[in-house]
Amino acid sequence: MADTILGAIIAGGAARRFGGDKALADLDGKPLIDHAAETLRGAADALVVCGRELAGWTCLADHPRPGLGPLGGIAAALDHARSNGFTSVLTIGCDMPRVPAGLLATLAATLPGYCADAPILGHWPAGEADALRRHIGDTTGRNPRLSIRRWAETIGATPIAAPAPLVNINTPADLAAL
Repeated sequence: MADTILGAIIAGGAARRFGGDKALADLDGKPLIDHAAETLRGAADALVVCGRELAGWTCLADHPRPGLGPLGGIAAALDHARSNGFTSVLTIGCDMPRVPAGLLATLAATLPGYCADAPILGHWPAGEADALRRHIGDTTGRNPRLSIRRWAETIGATPIAAPAPLVNINTPADLAAL
């Protein structure tokens, strides 16, 4: 069977610094989430949105429960990928409208791998779904096991430096600067 990649847009954050729904914020006439989807489309065989409901998309609730940050979305995507015959998951944040040329292709060719400058950009084996759930473990209170970087290091993922500065929208000023 050929390797198949599930593209997962991590979109479950509260966007406190942004002050509104970041995924649907407009950039160049379309929502930020659409920019992230366009970035993934060339490298992924199918797309999902993790951490929220959004009409017109296949949406996955965070695993094992909401409120776990990006790792909850990655866990949901890994579980979905494994259950649906995908080999791996390529992840991006909904607030990353522009990824430097070549970075996504390098990540897609590296399994497991992650962007050292923004670990939410990563390529994760679907077979690690159960291991990630165990890694997350008991998440009552503040828990360092919710760090994507720590998860990546745990599974021996290769860190890949971005070839140029990354664009990440966290505040309305960040969006206006584009």
